[in-house]
Amino acid sequence: MKSSLLYGKRELTLDLPDHIVIYEINKHQMPLVADVDASIRRALHNPIGSPSLPELAKAAGTVCILICDITRPVPNGDLLPPLIDMLMNQGVKKEHILILVATGLHRPNEGEELRELVGSDEIFEQFRIENHFARDRDAHIDLGTTSQGIPVGIDRRFYDADLKIVTGLVEPHFMAGYSGGRKVIAPGVAYQDTILKFHTAHVLEHPSAVSCVMDGNPLHEAQMEIVARVGPVYALNVAIDDRRRLGTVTFGDIERSHLAAVDFMRRYAEIEIDRTFKTIVTSAGGYPLDRTYYQTVKGMVGPMDILAPGGTIIIASDCSEGMGSPEFVAAQQMLCAHGKKKFMDILYSRSVAEIDEWQTEMLLKPLRRGSIRMFTKQLGKKELQQTFVTHVTDLKRAILDSVAEQNDAEIAVIPEGPYVVPRYTGPPVD
Repeated sequence: MKSSLLYGKRELTLDLPDHIVIYEINKHQMPLVADVDASIRRALHNPIGSPSLPELAKAAGTVCILICDITRPVPNGDLLPPLIDMLMNQGVKKEHILILVATGLHRPNEGEELRELVGSDEIFEQFRIENHFARDRDAHIDLGTTSQGIPVGIDRRFYDADLKIVTGLVEPHFMAGYSGGRKVIAPGVAYQDTILKFHTAHVLEHPSAVSCVMDGNPLHEAQMEIVARVGPVYALNVAIDDRRRLGTVTFGDIERSHLAAVDFMRRYAEIEIDRTFKTIVTSAGGYPLDRTYYQTVKGMVGPMDILAPGGTIIIASDCSEGMGSPEFVAAQQMLCAHGKKKFMDILYSRSVAEIDEWQTEMLLKPLRRGSIRMFTKQLGKKELQQTFVTHVTDLKRAILDSVAEQNDAEIAVIPEGPYVVPRYTGPPVD
């Protein structure tokens, strides 16, 4: 049987023997917009819970537009031209529009990578585009402390703008339920102390801090309280299918328009499955998400709901940029040195997280249920030793070995990785 996985900018084809039964798990077929530009303009004119963009623009002297960093396949080249065109038609001057890259604690996007991210040469060359730097204390305004004790620091450039707009992609997120909306602000343009406080183990080990869950999710609740401190914010969100084509676009009040996009995406990204699998083959979502091992962890967490106890997840990831940040590497080294229990004891002892250690924490969630094997060609020997998972050099062989070890030839294949979340609906699993 044949299937394929997203891997970097291409696909890996799986050609398995006939005795292997593949249950391929994809998004449900999504209706697509017929005219992308017209759909975006229509959303901007017909907002959810707010005035239209032309009305908002009339009273705006300055505008700050947040865009996600290079780790997300947001179609900025489609979103930014009509958005900016509409702003300027209402009298907003070019020099008063700032496009701010919401990096969170990720590295900045610069040069040709920034051009790729913006997706429009005209906008890249003619408008001011800057990166957020979460570690620069002076670049943030202090907005007090939330009810959970989280200090709220937000990029001054965003806070000071008369009109604040966030753009983003609504997709399942393994901590916050769904990406987009409020997440582009926190952690997107939040100060590092803000980010570190709501990424502690006390938050992320909560049973509702998982994919596709927003009700009762402490991370989502913290984000919404932070957003409330910022004042009126408007969101332009999109949902896309497995080929990155536009399924819906919403604009308006940051909470209401985001929830509308989430409601749309749930119908396609959440797949009900009434059984578990002893072997699951998946991807890290392909480019740009699978450029680091840090982001690859999302693909490991995504299918764990349908992983049989003691089962194996086999994941393919390009990892073209290596492991990720130095801080993430340090967290992985700590895990390797101390083991799972001691690592978690250290995290629970902290009231403030260390940068990027939460991704290592998330890695342990599927490892509590089964084992993980990873196919990649980009990591060196030292890096592979730091992954805390088993490296395989032959993807087909790894699948056949797992099938033999598990004595079960029925496998699940998830080509799109973390962009699809299988939800187990069968009887309780011991």
